[in-house]
Amino acid sequence: MSERSVSRAKQEKRWYTVLAPEQFDRQELGETPADEPEKVYDRTIETTLGELNNNASENNTKLTFKITDVGSDSAYTEFKEHSLTRDYLRSLVRRGASKIEAYVTVLTTDDYRVQIQPVAFTTKKADASQEKAIRETMVEMIEEAAAERSFEELIDSVVEGRLSSGIYGEAKTIYPLRRVEIQKTTLEAHPEEVAEEEATAVDVDEEDVATDD
Repeated sequence: MSERSVSRAKQEKRWYTVLAPEQFDRQELGETPADEPEKVYDRTIETTLGELNNNASENNTKLTFKITDVGSDSAYTEFKEHSLTRDYLRSLVRRGASKIEAYVTVLTTDDYRVQIQPVAFTTKKADASQEKAIRETMVEMIEEAAAERSFEELIDSVVEGRLSSGIYGEAKTIYPLRRVEIQKTTLEAHPEEVAEEEATAVDVDEEDVATDD
C-alpha cells in the first residue's frame, strides 16, 4: 500500500451510533462520524422527550446527552441537561399573573451535584409575601427530593413530571397556581469532582487556621 493510500485510510471516518443512557433504555439518538474514536468523547447530542417516547406532545422537553464512552461502532452517553423550549415557557406567561422562579443547587444521595430551576405560574397577580412563600416551597421540596433520591431517580422525577406535580400540589395552597414546571435541570458535577472540591476546601480551611509559632 502506498503512503497516499495509508494516509487516505487513516482519514476515513467511521460512523458511531449514539445511544441514550440505560435509564432512557439505550435508545438510538443518532449517529456521529470520526476518524478516531477519541474524537467522539465529550460530543453532545440533543433530542426531545417526544422523539424518545414517540409522543409529539412531549416535544417541548429537550434533553441533552454527552458521549462518555465509545465502543467499536457505538457511542454511549450520560445525561447532561433537561430544558423546556422557550416557545412553550412563553405560552405559559399571562398578563396580570405572577411568574415565580428559583435556582436550586442540590446533591443527590450518590453525590451528583445538580442545578434545578423550577418556575410557577399563578392564575392572578400574587403579592410579594405569597411569591416568596411559593419560591421557598419550591426550593424546600427540591432539596428534599434530592436528599432522598439518587441522580438517576431525581432526573426521572424531573423528566416524568412527578417533581413539578408534587410542588404544584403543595404550593397551590399558598396561592392559586395555573402551572408549575421544572424549566431546566443541569448536571454540574460528578461524585469524584464533588469529592475533589471538598478535599480542596478542607485543605484551604486547614491553611486558614494554621498559625505561626
